[in-house]
Formats: sequence, C-alpha cells, structure tokens
Amino acid sequence: MRIPGPEPRVDGGVGAVAAAGGLHNYQLRLHAEYGPVVQFQLPGTETAVSVADPVLLEATAHIDKRPERLFEFLAPLCEAGNVQVMAADEHTPWRRLLLSVLAGRPSHERHFAQFTALTTALADRWAGQAGREPVALQKDLTALTLRMICEYALGGDATDPDRVVAAFEEVLTESLGRLYQVPVPGTQEERAERAAESLAYLRATVDRVVAAHRSGSRTDKSDLIGALVDAGERPARIHDTVMVTMLAAHHTTGVAVSWTLHLLGRHPEAAERVADELDRVLGDRAAPEYADLRRLTYLEMALKESMRLYPPGPYGARETTEALVLGDYEIPAGATVFYPFWAVHMNPDHWPEPEKFVPERFTPQEAAKRPRLAYIPFGIGPRNCEGAGLAMIKAELVLAVLLKRFRFRPAPGHEVRPVERFVLWAADDIRMIVSPRSQQAG
Repeated sequence: MRIPGPEPRVDGGVGAVAAAGGLHNYQLRLHAEYGPVVQFQLPGTETAVSVADPVLLEATAHIDKRPERLFEFLAPLCEAGNVQVMAADEHTPWRRLLLSVLAGRPSHERHFAQFTALTTALADRWAGQAGREPVALQKDLTALTLRMICEYALGGDATDPDRVVAAFEEVLTESLGRLYQVPVPGTQEERAERAAESLAYLRATVDRVVAAHRSGSRTDKSDLIGALVDAGERPARIHDTVMVTMLAAHHTTGVAVSWTLHLLGRHPEAAERVADELDRVLGDRAAPEYADLRRLTYLEMALKESMRLYPPGPYGARETTEALVLGDYEIPAGATVFYPFWAVHMNPDHWPEPEKFVPERFTPQEAAKRPRLAYIPFGIGPRNCEGAGLAMIKAELVLAVLLKRFRFRPAPGHEVRPVERFVLWAADDIRMIVSPRSQQAG
C-alpha cells in the first residue's frame, strides 16, 4: 500500500519545511492531515517517512544507523567525524563508555551537593531581582546546566557559560539555516563570519577543558575525559565527545526546566500542588537531598508532562539498512525514518485532549494504559540519550530548589513562541516574574 503524504514539489520539500517554521511543526501538520505514517520530501533524503504511532515505532527500535545528511548541521562541531552518525561498530563501544560515565547513580549522588550549590547560587541571584524585571529562564537555566555538566563530567566549571551557550546557538542557527533555508537575520557572509568566530571560541573552550584535565589514574567514574583517555581514544575524538556532551547536556536539561516553569506559571493549581508537595517532603529545608527526589512524585509528573508538550529534542531519525514492514506499509532499505517526538506526544489516540497540561497523565495507573513508546522524550533504541537519567535528576533538583523558594508568573506582554533549533527553543526566551513564597511547611 502506498504511504500517504503530500505531492512532490520541485524544490525537494524545503519550501514546505520553511513555510511551517521548521521540521517539527511540519511533521505535526503532516500527521494531522495524513495520519500516523506519512511519506514526505526532505533535502538530502530519497525517501523520508515519519511515524507517529507508538505501536508501529516498535518495529524500528532496533535500527542503529542515523542518516548522515540529516545530522550534517552538527558536523562543524566535530573534527574526527560527526559523532552523531558513527557506524554501529564504532558507536557501540563509545556509547557503552558514555553510559558508564553518565548513567551511574553513585556518581549522581556524589555530585548532588555541588549541583545544589550551583542551583542555590542562581536562586540567590534571582532573589535580588524578585518582583522587578523578569528573569530570562532559557538564558539562565542553560548556563546553569552547562555548569552542572562541566562540574560532573569535565573536571570543573565553564569559564563563561553565557558565552558558550550563545556560541552554540550561533553555530547551530547558521548550520540549520543553510540546511533547510530557514530565514536568519543578516547577510550570508555576516552569518558565516559570526558562526566561524563562535566555532573558534567553542573549540578553544574545549581545548582548555581538556588541557586542564589532570592526567593519572582515574578515581571518579564520572570523569568523562579520563574514561576516554583510558579507553585509548585519539585526541580529536576526545575533543569531539567533550564538545557534543557540553552541547547536549546543557541544552536539553535547561530547556526542559524552562518549559516546565512556563507551564506551571500558567497553571496555578498544578504549581500549588508542586509547592505543597515540596513543603510536605522538605519541611523547612530549602533543597532536597538525593533520596528525597523519589518522594517528589507530583513534581516528576509535572516535568514529564512538560516534556510531553515541549520535548526538548523535537525529533529523531534512523536510516533503514533493509526493507521494513510497518503495519500496511513497506519501507525500503536506505529510507530515513523519523521519530517525530512532538507528534507522538500529541497523538490523541493515546493522549486525550493532547494540548492540555495534565500532570496526572503520569500516575503509574495512567502510564500503564499506554504503549511503551507513547512517551519518548529521550528517543528510542540503541541511539537514545545516554544522559537521560542524569538529566532527570538535574531537572528535578533545579525545579525543587526554585519552586520551594519562588512563585513564577508570566511576564506581562511577553509572547512565548516555540522555534526549532537543536532543541525546542523559545524564540525570545521565556521571561517570567519571580516572587518569594512562604517557606512554611504545609
């Protein structure tokens, strides 16, 4: 059976993606019009198929190849070859090493006090402007989570996290703009020059991080550079891994926390439930201990629901190495299969009234009713996010500290508009008014 989708266009589909405001919006529109499996045009792919049905996605979960052209926008960050599209035989040991560093709960607990101190420092700064000018959530929270990943895995603090975050944004905006012809301010020459300067700064930053790493025996399993050295990785691959880790770990977590605070600010009843839970679990303490996180169940549900509505990474993709049957359709070998996280999360068959913010969707009873892949903010299969567990711990800690101390409300007149970058970003940040709340236990 022919896979449904729009008629081919002479421009290869780039105009449709640009008109929709990015690939994630385009996929939402395609699935709304054509159903759970859609074939469409995309520059650099002969056959592109997007699958928003979590049951059908199961048949693709084993695929361990990414389409090179689709991830080309990350290539400027890498010197030894784009780590996002490594061949499976090279990717598997590299992934195993990353999991050994990022997924260890003892390491998470050991670094928890430092994470708390970094978060408290940001909260102290926000307290100084409470009730006055709005805070820029994305800017401050991505800088915070960059500091966290540097402290956890890279041996120290980022020298200038705001500049690092801005440099990543400059490089990726230019690279994505070229790939999908997305309108970006400035002439092509000006954009290229800004991107080149930002890339040079990022590479110099990574050079300093690697050079500052103390050689010798590794005593901490969360030491990413030490693990790479012990594994015999060549210097260029070590640099690339540090670069991509800095990018992925700060962008996704900072953005997830920002969208959660945005949604709670627009849903005061849910925010009050989170605050009541924090008062009940923490009492007079300003921050949780590591063991407290598993008792903050409603806070975790609110975070998960925000990542359903605004998945930090809006889509993933794989390339079929052999023909694949999905329900009534056959996907040829060499096709690009999209995991449109946003469209999966908005699938009304599994998420009634999907546009509504309802944290209670994530009670154990409700979650048990859904297919396994109905909720996939960290991807699926052998290329899913190695840092998912660490990201959740950091996000829950940051939310707990901030929501124990402050109330958040939308800044008057400020429009929050999602746009596609490497992550699902807000075009002009997410600006909110912060005010202190009572610290009495409820």
